[in-house]
Amino acid sequence: MAAEKSIQGQFVDIWKEQIYPASITIANSKILRVEALSSIAPDAPYIIPGFIDSHVHVESSMLVPSEFARMAVVHGTVGTVSDPHEIANVCGMEGVRFMINNGKQTPFKFFFGAPSCVPATVFETAGASLNSTEVAALLNEPDILYLSEMMNFPGVLFKDPEVMQKIAAAHAAGKPVDGHAPGLRGEQAKQYIDAGISTDHECFTKEEALDKLQYGMKIIIREGSAAKNFEALIELLNYYPDHILFCSDDKHPDSLAVSHINALCARAVAKGIDVFKVLKAACVNPVLHYKLPVGLLREGDAADLVLVKDLQSFKVTATYINGQLVAEKGQSFIPSVPVTPINQFDCAPITEADLVLPADQYPQQDGLIPVMEALDGQLITNKLWLASKAQDGILLAQPEKDILKMVVVNRYKQAPVAKCFIKNFGLTQGALASSVAHDSHNIVAVGVDDASLAKAINAVIAAKGGVSAVDANHTHCVALPVAGLMSADDGYAVAAAYSDIDSFSKKELGSTLQSPFMTLSFMALLVIPHLKLSDLGLFDGDSFSFL
Repeated sequence: MAAEKSIQGQFVDIWKEQIYPASITIANSKILRVEALSSIAPDAPYIIPGFIDSHVHVESSMLVPSEFARMAVVHGTVGTVSDPHEIANVCGMEGVRFMINNGKQTPFKFFFGAPSCVPATVFETAGASLNSTEVAALLNEPDILYLSEMMNFPGVLFKDPEVMQKIAAAHAAGKPVDGHAPGLRGEQAKQYIDAGISTDHECFTKEEALDKLQYGMKIIIREGSAAKNFEALIELLNYYPDHILFCSDDKHPDSLAVSHINALCARAVAKGIDVFKVLKAACVNPVLHYKLPVGLLREGDAADLVLVKDLQSFKVTATYINGQLVAEKGQSFIPSVPVTPINQFDCAPITEADLVLPADQYPQQDGLIPVMEALDGQLITNKLWLASKAQDGILLAQPEKDILKMVVVNRYKQAPVAKCFIKNFGLTQGALASSVAHDSHNIVAVGVDDASLAKAINAVIAAKGGVSAVDANHTHCVALPVAGLMSADDGYAVAAAYSDIDSFSKKELGSTLQSPFMTLSFMALLVIPHLKLSDLGLFDGDSFSFL
């Protein structure tokens, strides 16, 4: 019999909606008993279930799972519902296995899905593909708990055979299907949901979320480093407490160093939402929906619990997973583990000549050219038609009007560079480049001139993946040698390096965006409207075709 240990505090019983002094006895990693106490010290912590991030791409933290876990537990997160879609687009099945195996080296509870859309579309070049047969094989593995976000919503609506076979395989395995249907409303939303898709994290208006809720879908409120939908949607938690979950989707390392799901709880309570409803969204609903082996403070449950100072700030004082103390007072007790990187990167340095854009090779309409408009805090973009600037038949960026050149370089093989123009990055000099470029993770870059663009892109190529920011005199690069997406270094060191390059991009280069690199990473994501750029060309997300 393992030694028993007890934890005392104000016990938050979500099931009975009661808070009372109690002692929790833990043995063999489980909660043996919960005993009410007559009194307790006035400064005793509150005992709550551990937080779950209900939809996250761990790769977007630029950290391998084991380092993500080290940082997340400090904020009371005990598990994630993780879509390994990013690394699957680069390394295929090997990438999925890498994430699972690395995550298993920690006590943290990672729950991975089978990526449903690799590649996301046929309009881009990815490093790998997963067909319905391979997805079905993954879904039959015990380490895979669900079918990851079905981004190909046109494929669902038009009953594409491959898409429908993947959904059928999930249903046959008794595993839920995650959705991804930005802007889908009315009859189309109903048709998408009726295909057996049970969640969506892409709603950006309350009306859209209500539309989907009425058809039985669960809504995951997303507040990440790029897409922020909390303010638009949080009021729904008052009325649909059993159908709302919280997620970050994409969480950069500097942000993860500061807070995680605990911050969403604090913000929700500050808006006057009942604390039991908040904790349902943050802790209980994901466990019930995905049937996760995570404890919820019941006798016999795994001893996954968090001590917080109060139920307003949700400042975490200790985190336990399976009864093991994994973090206390801001310090993580999960050790770093050795990592052997996997990658797929095969492109040569580029030249300025590769980036020239002849005017006769770019769409024009009444003397205007299409320009992508990035929107701060959103994944969607606008499609603008603006006056061009040309010299000797060559189209040029117009930094004085905040119209910059954006390019995508195929990182898997030598190929022509795709080019377009983008507004709202705010750069007054230099360029940014990144091999984190959803979903195929080619190299995406934005800059004021071709010399800066080439310099930034070549810094990423030299590192076999990373994020870079350059001006005439400086080159900053955070290397991401694991699939060109993640670093194997200490998570806090990566967070500090990322903070530095983020600061440089704003203070020295002039970017006006909250998270320039995160926003840049979504400018090649074709499944989000309205205008995007893949390595194959400028893409209209509304007609789902190239311009």
